[in-house]
Amino acid sequence: MPARLSPYEIMERLVAFPTVSRDTNLPLVDWVEEYLNSHGITAHRFYNEDNEKAAIFAHVGPEEEGGIVLSGHTDVVPVDGQPWASDPFTVVERDGKYYGRGCCDMKGFDALSIWALVEAKYKGVTRPLQLALSYDEEVGCTGAPPMIERMLEVLPKAATVIVGEPSVMQAVTAHKGGRAFWVHMHGFEVHSSIMHTGVNAIMYGAKLIEWANQVNADNMARDPSDVASLFEPPWTTLHVGQISGGTAHNITAKDCEFGVDFRILPDEDPEMWRELFLAKVAEVEAEMQAVVPETRIEIIEKFGLPGLAPEQQGEAEAIARAITGDNGNHVVSYGTEAGHFQAAGYSAVVCGPGNIAQAHQPDEYITVAQFNAGHDFMKRLLDRL
Repeated sequence: MPARLSPYEIMERLVAFPTVSRDTNLPLVDWVEEYLNSHGITAHRFYNEDNEKAAIFAHVGPEEEGGIVLSGHTDVVPVDGQPWASDPFTVVERDGKYYGRGCCDMKGFDALSIWALVEAKYKGVTRPLQLALSYDEEVGCTGAPPMIERMLEVLPKAATVIVGEPSVMQAVTAHKGGRAFWVHMHGFEVHSSIMHTGVNAIMYGAKLIEWANQVNADNMARDPSDVASLFEPPWTTLHVGQISGGTAHNITAKDCEFGVDFRILPDEDPEMWRELFLAKVAEVEAEMQAVVPETRIEIIEKFGLPGLAPEQQGEAEAIARAITGDNGNHVVSYGTEAGHFQAAGYSAVVCGPGNIAQAHQPDEYITVAQFNAGHDFMKRLLDRL
């Protein structure tokens, strides 16, 4: 009989794979598939465009709709330049904590989910349980939509999804969505003494950045909706965190590049914000081209992430609350793959072990108590199934 690993043993193996988003995750996917297959569970893959990464998903229980999905991601953020006290890709226990890249975000939950799927196979659950592990969550949740689409083609559609991002085992019922754009201003160089004959990419880029500042001020001044009032801050925010450009102080900048990120309230239309931004881009570009026609603004759309909206009598929330006993209202301003699942017609909730404050940090950890709480959650979930 094949070995049935404990959640901790599975986490050890998952953390050992350095699945930073810029690199492949296939060795981890290989291991998960082999482990599930060894227990008679058929796993399915969905590859990205260059076949260097894959999502993996599986189904246990009756071949019918209405099951529960345990959703996690396989990628982690880099450790470059971070002062770790131990090997980031080896789980180390110290002072009641498990240290390692991904222990908190979110290979700890992945391990618990894999354990639960195998246990569900042996228990013979009467309601289906599914596992969904994506790629490229850390770079905009871009791997989730094609994975979900493929799941709906291959597996019976589940009813609910539990996304195990670290929430200290609280039921998070709403989060903001997001859109990200990379902006490349293509200007025209002249000597700065005759700057009116050139197009300074930096100064015209500043018009878009100042527009973002003004939108933030306008949003902050509005009375928040009921949904907005759940969040801190209770408005959609625009942010520019990187900028580069220019050749010399006395030359109008030929190029300027920067990113613009939107964190959008779940009761607002992300497409509306996209259209408003692109309309402002077109306005500024027209000003540039009135001076030098060959100038332009290049926009690269990085990702679009739907928000997670509060559900009326949502089953996912009800299950999480019934198991954890948590009756508080919890929302977050960061995004998760729960928004994509909800958009695809699933009831979704975010509920997982660990604290998001530890994610992405040097010496990332999950407390032993939180990991054990996640294990207890899975045991109770299996009893329900």
